[in-house]
Amino acid sequence: MNNAVEKANILIEALPYIRKFYGKTVVIKYGGHAMINDDLKQAVIKDVILMKLIGINPVIVHGGGPEITDMLNRLNIPSQFVAGCRVTDAATMEIVEMVLVGKINKEIVAQINRHGGKAVGLSGKDANLIEAVRKMGRSVDSEGRETLQDIGLVGDVKKINPEIIQTVINEGYIPVVAPVGVGEEGESYNINADYVAGEIAAALNADKLILLTDVEGIFEDYNNRDTLISELRLDEVQERIAGGVISGGMIPKVECCVQALRGGVKTTHILDGRIPHAILLEIFTDKGIGTMVVK
Repeated sequence: MNNAVEKANILIEALPYIRKFYGKTVVIKYGGHAMINDDLKQAVIKDVILMKLIGINPVIVHGGGPEITDMLNRLNIPSQFVAGCRVTDAATMEIVEMVLVGKINKEIVAQINRHGGKAVGLSGKDANLIEAVRKMGRSVDSEGRETLQDIGLVGDVKKINPEIIQTVINEGYIPVVAPVGVGEEGESYNINADYVAGEIAAALNADKLILLTDVEGIFEDYNNRDTLISELRLDEVQERIAGGVISGGMIPKVECCVQALRGGVKTTHILDGRIPHAILLEIFTDKGIGTMVVK
């Protein structure tokens, strides 16, 4: 009986949040350990299906760097990175597109459908969803001088055309987007999934952007787990980057939060995707988890 009462209390706690977010759009950048561990995969899929069933409109944007690297290794194609960006020649781009669009995207769609949801897979080439331009790599030498370098078919988002996503949502499906953009000549571009998620969230005027990562959030002191920053304001971001509080792979995640907020998204969240049902804990509980970046 106690367990039943506890479950009832959880549902009651979630009720105002269900009401608040009914009909709203939530963009979820799906990546990290939550894409590798089978139990975490199932938790994310079920979270997304539950959101859809209670009237929230989830949109998934996924990454896939480790699987791309694995496939390139199998084909004896070396991986080279410049400032965190994968150097992507035409042969590498074929593999990137094959893995992201043909494998990972369809696996996520199949998992959602298998668990009772309805999903449709998209890439940035569908209906020109993600228009892209070539991105130059930036490297800094030992004396602090910055140089630009051609890194191939790596892209920046030029424009998001969200009509296809909105159509999929309106028809009752969950959109699952692979971060492959299209150039003016129809060429494919490999784009950082964090930035794609932020731009899509802004284009959809989403209520929330959620980034699933492999860390608990942003810390004042990474070696002290008691210094988690639960809320970070937009005007504090540059100071925290300059001071080294935000560094490495966290920088593009925070930058995509900033871009989304400036584009009209209400709140952005950096969550630990290693926690089962992290999405539900953030949206439907009073306390929430991770770091929330707000205006």
